[in-house]
Amino acid sequence: MIYDLVIIGGGPAGITAGIYGARKKLNTFLLTKDFVGQVGKTGYIENWPGLYKILGQELLESFKSHLKKFEIEIKEEEVREIKKKDGIFKIITRKNNNFQSRAVIITSGRNPRPLKVPGEDKFMGKGVSFCSICDAPFFKDKIVAVVGGGNSGFETALDLSKYSPKVFILEFGTKVKADEVSQERAKASGKISVITNAAVKEVKGKDFVESIIYEDKNSGKLEELKVEGVFVEIGSLPATAFIKDLVEFNQRGEIKIDPMTCATKTPGLFAAGDVTDIKYKQIVIACGEGAKAALSAYEYLQK
Repeated sequence: MIYDLVIIGGGPAGITAGIYGARKKLNTFLLTKDFVGQVGKTGYIENWPGLYKILGQELLESFKSHLKKFEIEIKEEEVREIKKKDGIFKIITRKNNNFQSRAVIITSGRNPRPLKVPGEDKFMGKGVSFCSICDAPFFKDKIVAVVGGGNSGFETALDLSKYSPKVFILEFGTKVKADEVSQERAKASGKISVITNAAVKEVKGKDFVESIIYEDKNSGKLEELKVEGVFVEIGSLPATAFIKDLVEFNQRGEIKIDPMTCATKTPGLFAAGDVTDIKYKQIVIACGEGAKAALSAYEYLQK
């Protein structure tokens, strides 16, 4: 069977593309590793129009519910490779299943950026985490550290403060980058302390995390912070391991697209959302880009 359109990714861009593809009566198939992604791991979202405040998981569930109102095939499976031959795309999954399509939209989003320091891999799941929404309850009454002073870092710290008596935020730069509102909430919690100019060097422990080592960039000295959990929030990397010579990448590894159509360098192959080189990484923008990519794919198929 050859589909009209295969969408890779189940985040805001992918789900919106699926809705638009189905509404255009395209034989659409959505393939995704999962329906969690960055949105599902986010705490409260306060910038989605029409909803003053909603949990990321709840917003994503509403997206999925909307998508499933349409005739669209969905499969939770991770893609390993995409090829194109004689005008047809072949999508191969890690389970060695093959799917064919006349057009493809990549909306695979991003993966958390690792610290790449000793102890991080060793203690993954044993005190090191990339998701406070998933793991915060396991750290009840434990002192923890969050690496990263952006909005995500502060959101994570605020989430952890519901369970932990003390939360440290370690920021590499001279000042944090989080919005003023988040900083004010952190200060008001009475549980969150910020350490700037902190370069993390190691995560230590025996069976589980016991401390984090960082360099004080002002003094050059190594400091040890006694914590039982380390949450990493230092940004993300585009999820593009499955796509190679069919697209061009910018210096950050993001897929280059035509901003008017979301088209890549390969005819029939489009990309949308945070995996691309669009400047702003926001849910509302990802949805708009997903709609644009689906409409562009429809136009391509009509030709």
